[in-house]
Amino acid sequence: MRGATILRIVGFFSMGFSLTMLIPIAVSLWYGDGEAHHFLTALFVILLPGMGFAWLGRKASGDLATRDGFLVVAIFWAGISAVATLPLLLGAHLSFVDALFEAVSAFTTTGATVITHIEALPKSVLFYRQQLQWFGGMGMIVLAVAVLPLVGIGGMQLYRAEAPGPMKEEKLTPRLAQTARTLWVIYLGITVANALAYWLAGMTPFDAIAHSLSTVSTGGFSTHDASLGWFHSPLIEGIAVVFMLAGGINFSVHFLALRGRSPMPYLQDVEVRFFLLFVLVVVVLVSLMLRASGEYTSMSSLRNALFEVVSVITSTGFGTVDFSRWPDFLPVLLIFISFVGGCGGSTAGGMKVLRIMVLAQIGLREVKRLIHPRALIPVRLGGRVLRERTLEAVWGFFAAYVLSFVILMLLMMHAGLDQVSAFSAIATSMNNLGPGLGEVASNFATVSDSGKLIAAFAMLLGRLEIFTILVLMMPEFWRR
Repeated sequence: MRGATILRIVGFFSMGFSLTMLIPIAVSLWYGDGEAHHFLTALFVILLPGMGFAWLGRKASGDLATRDGFLVVAIFWAGISAVATLPLLLGAHLSFVDALFEAVSAFTTTGATVITHIEALPKSVLFYRQQLQWFGGMGMIVLAVAVLPLVGIGGMQLYRAEAPGPMKEEKLTPRLAQTARTLWVIYLGITVANALAYWLAGMTPFDAIAHSLSTVSTGGFSTHDASLGWFHSPLIEGIAVVFMLAGGINFSVHFLALRGRSPMPYLQDVEVRFFLLFVLVVVVLVSLMLRASGEYTSMSSLRNALFEVVSVITSTGFGTVDFSRWPDFLPVLLIFISFVGGCGGSTAGGMKVLRIMVLAQIGLREVKRLIHPRALIPVRLGGRVLRERTLEAVWGFFAAYVLSFVILMLLMMHAGLDQVSAFSAIATSMNNLGPGLGEVASNFATVSDSGKLIAAFAMLLGRLEIFTILVLMMPEFWRR
């Protein structure tokens, strides 16, 4: 492994992250909430070690190997989650485990929280939580690879380890740094548009910016305990639905649509079509069942079904009602659709629509093989024949996901949760969703410290798509 190169990259990441503390410092000074010194302390605590790492690795040269990329990504996400606890320890007065849970939840865009009475937090701390989600949404590493070539270090290995989705070898532009910059320009542009829309719909500038950060990142943190339900505004909910869907769609499709100034790429992309159709079918089903229950009118059933289904499947986790109290099998259905998640290359969690489509195609192929044992039946996706290596990767991911889920659920039950709560706690954590069922329907405040640590690990596992973490546990990884 290239130890000096790894130190240098981690150092640059640490220094970059420390500078993000300037934003909540500015918010604190603007609102006069007295928290600026806490963020200033965090800035220097993170900056100085980063400078030290960068100095130790100053003589590094050359590109990263694949193993190095996995290690840097794991160190980065675990390290940032750890140091991101500082403002929460100082400003929100949380215990270390609670602060770590909150930081991991924010950075992985899960949106689960241990905090009650959120409105009582200082404005700068509220904004800091939202800001963490925004940076975690696209992945700060994708941002960092845009500048790595400037310091003589390539970043393709980082991009493959960090970027969500099963087809990570594809790039929008020939050069990786250009790809990363393009993604972030699109990400920033959608966020600005979302903030303006919220503001024009009646939110205060603070709430508009804060909620745009957690909407486009599909994070789901809010500045109010009642989430977006606090505003009681169908218009705000409609805006949220549009931008949650935007966050759940592959950003390469956004790029193609903007470059061609046409909505056709959304209609031509097979994954986006399936995603939107799946959302429509589930919304109709949930709406009809809510209406049949007699608890909602036709319009309110459609409004609540649309918002909650989009919020869950994009793994955002915003709420206007408590879906865990919905009738029949609807609460479990919503947890199940979180496993599907958004499109590959989006900010959403879950296993990704593309993988679900491939798994369905593989299953269909096996059925056909029972009828025609000697037939060569390729798996196609949008007219494209998928390589066997891709199919193996999808099957491997699914197997690793299921096995990890079972083990973590058993550990969560051992930590004191009942079966339903343990199931939904791991589901909401690995799928980076936020709300669950049972004891974790609204928050994780009553979960034991060991349960919170298990959930935090599940969030990282889901955000980095299993293999980035599991590969570090293989003895072969550490052999020369």
